[in-house]
Amino acid sequence: MPRRTDIEKILIIGAGPIVIGQACEFDYSGSQACKALKEDGFKVILLNSNPATIMTDPTMADRTYVEPVTVDILEKIIEAERPDAILPTLGGQTALNTALEAAKMGILDKYGVELIGAKEHAIQKAEDREEFKEAMERIGIDLPRSGYAHSLAEAQHIIESIGFPAILRPSFTLGGMGGNIAYNRQEFDKYVEWGIEQSPVNEILIEESIIGWKEYELEVMRDTADNVVIICSIENFDAMGVHTGDSITVAPAQTLTDKEYQLMRDASLAIIREIGVDTGGSNIQFGVNPDDGRLVVIEMNPRVSRSSALASKATGFPIAKIAAKLAVGYTLDEITNDITGETPASFEPTIDYVVTKIPRFDFEKFAGANATLTTQMKSVGEVMGIGRTFKESLQKAISSMEKGYPGLISMVTRDGLTENKLDFIKEKMVVPNCERLYYIADALREGFTTADIYSLTGIDPWFLDNIKQLVDFEVEITGYRLKDEELPTELLRKAKEWGFSDIRIAQLLGVSEAKVAKRRREEGVVPVFKLVDTCGAEFEAKTPYLYSTYESECEAAPTDKKKVIILGGGPNRIGQGIEFDYCCVHGVQALSEDGFETIMVNCNPETVSTDYDTSDRLYFEPLTFEHVMNIVEKEKPWGVIVQFGGQTPLKLTTALEAAGVPIIGTSPDAIDLAEDRERFQQLLHKLKLLQPENALARSVEEAVAAAIKIGYPLVVRPSYVLGGRAMEIVYDEKSLRSYMANAVQVSPEHPVLLDRFLNDAIEVDVDAICDGKEVVIGGIMEHIEEAGVHSGDSACSLPPYSLTEEISDEIRRQTVALAHGIGVKGLMNIQFAVQGETIYVLEVNPRASRTVPFVSKATGVPLAKMAARVMAGKTLQELGFTKEIVPPYVSVKEAVFPFIKFPGVDTILSPEMRSTGEVMGIDNDFGIAFLKSQIAAGNILPTNGTVFISVKDEDKEAAVLLAKRLDEVGMKLMATHGTAKRLRVAGLEVKEVKKIKDGRPHVVDAIVNGEADLLFNTILGTKAQDDSYHIRRAALEYQVPYFTTIAGAKAAVSAIRSARKSTITVTPLQEYYD
Repeated sequence: MPRRTDIEKILIIGAGPIVIGQACEFDYSGSQACKALKEDGFKVILLNSNPATIMTDPTMADRTYVEPVTVDILEKIIEAERPDAILPTLGGQTALNTALEAAKMGILDKYGVELIGAKEHAIQKAEDREEFKEAMERIGIDLPRSGYAHSLAEAQHIIESIGFPAILRPSFTLGGMGGNIAYNRQEFDKYVEWGIEQSPVNEILIEESIIGWKEYELEVMRDTADNVVIICSIENFDAMGVHTGDSITVAPAQTLTDKEYQLMRDASLAIIREIGVDTGGSNIQFGVNPDDGRLVVIEMNPRVSRSSALASKATGFPIAKIAAKLAVGYTLDEITNDITGETPASFEPTIDYVVTKIPRFDFEKFAGANATLTTQMKSVGEVMGIGRTFKESLQKAISSMEKGYPGLISMVTRDGLTENKLDFIKEKMVVPNCERLYYIADALREGFTTADIYSLTGIDPWFLDNIKQLVDFEVEITGYRLKDEELPTELLRKAKEWGFSDIRIAQLLGVSEAKVAKRRREEGVVPVFKLVDTCGAEFEAKTPYLYSTYESECEAAPTDKKKVIILGGGPNRIGQGIEFDYCCVHGVQALSEDGFETIMVNCNPETVSTDYDTSDRLYFEPLTFEHVMNIVEKEKPWGVIVQFGGQTPLKLTTALEAAGVPIIGTSPDAIDLAEDRERFQQLLHKLKLLQPENALARSVEEAVAAAIKIGYPLVVRPSYVLGGRAMEIVYDEKSLRSYMANAVQVSPEHPVLLDRFLNDAIEVDVDAICDGKEVVIGGIMEHIEEAGVHSGDSACSLPPYSLTEEISDEIRRQTVALAHGIGVKGLMNIQFAVQGETIYVLEVNPRASRTVPFVSKATGVPLAKMAARVMAGKTLQELGFTKEIVPPYVSVKEAVFPFIKFPGVDTILSPEMRSTGEVMGIDNDFGIAFLKSQIAAGNILPTNGTVFISVKDEDKEAAVLLAKRLDEVGMKLMATHGTAKRLRVAGLEVKEVKKIKDGRPHVVDAIVNGEADLLFNTILGTKAQDDSYHIRRAALEYQVPYFTTIAGAKAAVSAIRSARKSTITVTPLQEYYD
C-alpha cells in the first residue's frame, strides 16, 4: 500500500526531559521519524520540552514547539496548527500517555485528528494491565497469575491467592516506576500504597513472582498488510527480578533452542495481532522457567522503546524510521533497507556477531540510595560492545563503561577484603547490584563452581561458563608473569580475540600498556574492522558502520578523502549526558556540509551520533586510547576533535597528542592550562582577574591548615572532575575531616581543591567561540539558584534577568581576555560569580559545555556547528557570526531530577550535580517562561492555595517580601515558629505549624494532608539539613512543588503572579527566530 495522501500535517510528540527510564533513545527515534516524514513531503510539527535534543533543532521539523509535554499544551498546538494526525509512538511513555489522555478527553475528535502508529484501543489494550491480561487469555498465551488493585484493601485480598514473594507493577508508568518485589506483608502494604500513587490511573498489578526465571525480549514490527517481522531477539544476562533496563543484555539470544525461539516468535506474532498494533514497532518481554520451559508473556510496549534503540544499533535496522513510514501507509516490502540498498524492510535482519549492553549507574551521587537492583529501573545510561563472540563483546562493553575497569577486575583485591570474604562475595551475588558481574568473577577465583553460582543468581550456566573461561585464561596469562616469561604470540592473539584490552593484559603481566601494544604490533596482532550489515554478509553494506575484531579479513576500506574523526561522549551519566552528543552530531553535520568525510567514534546505543546515517563512517567502539588509536591508524585522519564529547575524549588528549594524533581546535596544552589549578591561577593574576580565595591540599592536615587561612564555609572537591563529582560545601573542621576521610582519596597525585564559598552570589554561565583572533559570545546565562548549587542543577535565564548592563559588559570583557589568554580555538564555557559589584572567575572549560544546546535553541545560533568549522580552519568573519545575539524574549532552562527513584535521598541542591536532564520554557515574559519550565519539569506551580515557608535567618527578610507578594494575589501563608513570627511582625496573617521535633501535628502531617500547595525551605549547615529532610521528602512524594533556595522561590513567585495575570500561549521556535 503506498503512502497515504489524505494526511499532510503530522504532529510528533517527543519524550520531554531525560529521566531514568526514558533517556536519549527517544531523541534518536524522534529525529529519525522527523527526517523520514519530511523526506516524504509531510509537514512535520513537533512538541518536545527538551532543548538538548537534535529533534528540537529548528531544521528537523517545520514547526518546533519547545513547550511542556502536557495535554493542555498539546490542545493549544492542535488548535493553532490543525494537524491531520498525531504520531505518539516515538516519544516513550510520556508521548503515549499524553496522546491517550487527549483522546479520552475528546480533544482529538473535537479537532478531527487521527492517531497513527498505534490506535487508542491498541495502546489501551497493551498498557492497561487488566485488558492486556484478558487479551492474552483470549489467544491462549500464558501469563503469571495476577490481580489488579486500586486500593490497599483490594491488594490485600488479591495477595491471599497469589502468595509471597509478589511482583508489583503500576499501570502506565515508565522505567518500572513504582515497581517492587514484596517478600512479606509489611513490605507489601508499603509498596502497594507507593505503587498506586505512582500510577497515573491509580492501578497496580500484583503478580506471582517469577524471580529467577530467564528473561527475553523480541523487537517486532507490523504493517497494515499484516506483514510481521522479528527484528531482534534480546536475552537478559540477569534472571527475572532485575528491570531489563538495569540488566546486562545480549543480542541475539544465546541460550534458546530453535524450538524455544520458534514458540516465542509465534507468540509474538499472535500478541501483536491481538493487541492490534497495525503499524510500527513493539517490544514484547517473555519469561521462561528454566526448570520446565514454561513460557509466559510479561508485558508489551506498543511503541518504540529503549530496547528498540538497542535492537536498531545491534542490527543496523532503523526501527524508528521504518515505524514512521509504516504509520503513513507504506508496507514493509515497499521500504528499502538503507544499509544494503537492495533488500526490503520485510527481510528480517540476520547478524553474525554478538552484542552486549551493560547499564551505567551513578549511585554514588545519591547518599542513602538503595543500590539493590529491582523491577524499578535505576540506571542512568548504557554502553554496547560488538564482537564475534559473547566473550569479546562483553569485554569490549566493560572497556566502554569508563568506570576505571579495563576487564573483569577483582573487587576483593580492589577493596582489600580479607575477613568474611566468601560470605561477602556470596551476598554480592545473591542480591542483584551493579557490580555483580565482577563478584561472579571473584567467586570463580575463590573456587565457587558455576553450579554454585547458578543456584545463587539464576544466571544461565552458559554465561557463567564463558566468564569462567575468561577467569581461567587470566590465570594462564598471569602464569607467564610468575615464570618471568614472555606471553607466546598465539596466547596474545587468543587474548585479543576474547576481547582482553591491552591495559588488562598489561595488568596481568605486570608491564605497561605501551609495552603490550608495541609487542602486539610487532607480532602482527592487530584488529580488523567488520561491517554491521543487517544480513549476515549476504549482501554488501552501503553504509560503513564498523566494529573491531581479531580475524584476518578487514572490511573497513578507508578512503583517501580529507577526514575528521569526532570522539563521542560514551555512556550517559549524571554530569555528562545528551548535551554532549548533541554537540558531536552538530560537529559531524557542519563538517560534512563543508566537504570533509566525517567519522564518528562512540559506544552508546541510545544516541543520534551512533545512528548509521549521522556521519559518513561510524565506528562502534570503546572510547579508550587503544581503540581510538586502532581507528586512527586505519583511517589516517586530517584532524581529530576531542572538544565535543565532554570529559571522555578530553581524558585521552595527552596520550593521543604524544602518539602524534592531529588534534584540531584548542591545543592540549591550552586545555591543560585551563584545568591545571596552579597554571590557571598564574593566568588570572596576569589578566588581573579575581577568583575566590583557594588552595590545593595534598593531605588532610594541609586541607585543615588551608581552611583556617581561607575561612569557612568552603567548597571542596577533587581535581579534574565533571558534574561536580564528590563536591561539597563544608561548614566546619569536623565536616571537612569527614569529607576527606569518606568522599575522596587525597594524595600528592590527586590533590583536593578548596575554595571560599561565596555567600549570596549570583552565578553566571557564558558560552563563547574563539577563532584565535575574534571572540563572539554565544550567550550569557544568569543562574536562578545562587552560587553553591551546581551549574547543571540550577535553573538559568537567557538573557540575564537581574544583572546590570555594566556587570554584563564587564563579564563580556573578561570572557574575551580569558579566551585569548588560554588560546581557545572553538568553544569555551566560563562560570562567573557576581557578589555585589565584584566578579569572580570560578572556572573555564575550553570545550563544549552542557549549556550549548540550550543557548543554541535560545538564540537560534548553532554554536557547535560554528565551533566545528572554526576548528577546521574557518574564521568567524567567514561564517558571518561576529556579534552576540541577545534575544528580545526570555528562555529559562530548568533541571530535572531522579529523586523519586531513590527513597531516602535528600532533595536539597548542592555543588554535586544530580540532575539527569533539562527542559526549557520560552516566552516574552520571564515569569511565564519560568512557569513553563516548571510545568515541563513536573513541578506544577499553584495559582491559589497555601504556601508553607520555613527559611534560615538570613533569608527571613527576603521571605517577608515574597510572602507579601503572594498575599497580594490571595494565597494563604503557613510557617514554622521563627518564620511565622517574622511574617506577623510584617503585618501578615499566617498559620503557624510545628517543626517535626516539636510534636504533632507537624509540618509533614500538613503536607501529607494536602494542606500545603507550595513549599519554600532554605537551610544552613548539616544539622538544619537533617532536621528538615522529612519536609522536602514529603513534598517530593506528595507532589507538592518545592524550592530550596530563596532565589528559586523568588522566580516561582514571579511565575505565579504572571500566571494569574495572563494565560500561557504557545509559539514555535521558527517564529521566535523571525
